[in-house]
Amino acid sequence: MISEQAKQRMRDLVTHYPVARSAVMPALYIAQQEEGYITAEGLQAVAEAIGLTVDDVESVATFYTMYYQREPGKKVIKVCTSISCYLRNCDALVEHLEQRLGIKRGETSPDGNYTLMTAECLASCGTAPVLQVNDEFVENVTLEAADALVDQFDKELNVKTKTGIRP
Repeated sequence: MISEQAKQRMRDLVTHYPVARSAVMPALYIAQQEEGYITAEGLQAVAEAIGLTVDDVESVATFYTMYYQREPGKKVIKVCTSISCYLRNCDALVEHLEQRLGIKRGETSPDGNYTLMTAECLASCGTAPVLQVNDEFVENVTLEAADALVDQFDKELNVKTKTGIRP
């Protein structure tokens, strides 16, 4: 449910832009913060606050990968797949994470802990391959570093594993 406070923040955003439509992306962030992902209610709240149709707002929400269309895991792991990361074996990294997490790209683990995604560019080409985990960047990622990262997250999330292999 989108709170009245969040709706007011969306309406306030409009005053910061010369064209109201420019407030769509930050308003979508507010909706996502409220509910964890973009819901039909969130689309409606943004549309009403900015004065657009729900279809207009939805076209923005579905174009950008930072807006989630369904509830994401607690740790959203995005693997950059642009040319610099590709040349540094990001495909092997994606495959490794798919095996390690037991999910395919675009999926969320059954326990709700992990979502694995790919992203076209994370703007850190000099430190490829790069991951973004929630809002944090992890650079120069090797398969071993990815394993260590998942081990760390498993501890944080209290995930039960057998010798590092997911159940």
